[in-house]
Amino acid sequence: MGLMDGKRGIVFGVANDRSYAWYIAQQLLAEGAECRFSHLPGEKMERRVRNALNELGLSDPKLYACDASNDDDLDAMFAKLRDDVGTIDFLVHSIAFADRQFLQIGNFYTTSRAAWNQALDISAYSLLAMVQRAAPMMPEGGSVISMSYYGGEKVVPGYNVMGIAKAALEHTTRYLAAEMGAKNIRINSISGGPLRTLAAMAVGGIGVMFEHHAKKAPLKRNIEGEEVGDTAVFLLSDRASAITGEIIHVDSGYNIVGV
Repeated sequence: MGLMDGKRGIVFGVANDRSYAWYIAQQLLAEGAECRFSHLPGEKMERRVRNALNELGLSDPKLYACDASNDDDLDAMFAKLRDDVGTIDFLVHSIAFADRQFLQIGNFYTTSRAAWNQALDISAYSLLAMVQRAAPMMPEGGSVISMSYYGGEKVVPGYNVMGIAKAALEHTTRYLAAEMGAKNIRINSISGGPLRTLAAMAVGGIGVMFEHHAKKAPLKRNIEGEEVGDTAVFLLSDRASAITGEIIHVDSGYNIVGV
């Protein structure tokens, strides 16, 4: 038996077969979960996500077009999901965005108001927007996770406005956990170490970051995507029934090191 047998939910953020969400989906499926998936609107984006999911053995994955920065899109997508499955047990929020123009070392101070608002809207507010719509579909309770990074706690050169967005995401996690506990809905976030995702490669100095992380982390290595996926499965499963409002670091211990 798998940890997620009989559980079904929606995964946001599978961009390709190197994304955090892809590894999370991989481990969820391996543990028996029934997963539905979102993709950005457009045939090209749908094809990219479908191809990535084919690599997981899903020949005909159930996909929903959704721009998480658009309330009408979110309303329509969750309405379709509700019509299809009725209720869900989990939600995976693994999306973030910031204009790469402002993700270069030394230029945080140049961040425009529009880029700031966009980064916080897509990377942080979208979690709140999704929970608003998912909660009514979790009448018996459920579990929600999002993906963060240490740059939301400390300054990581080049992470810039995305660090601000992750800080907002982490505190949104805590406030949601405090309110949604009465509905038996748990909200947690995983702070993953550097992974060679499409999004990560937009951050200035990412190569140096990988080298530094592997050198300084107690385990003396970078993480594997499956390690994030395994942690996600645990948090979404009943094994984590008393865990909510937490930011779980999966970073080879890097976050505990002072110098």
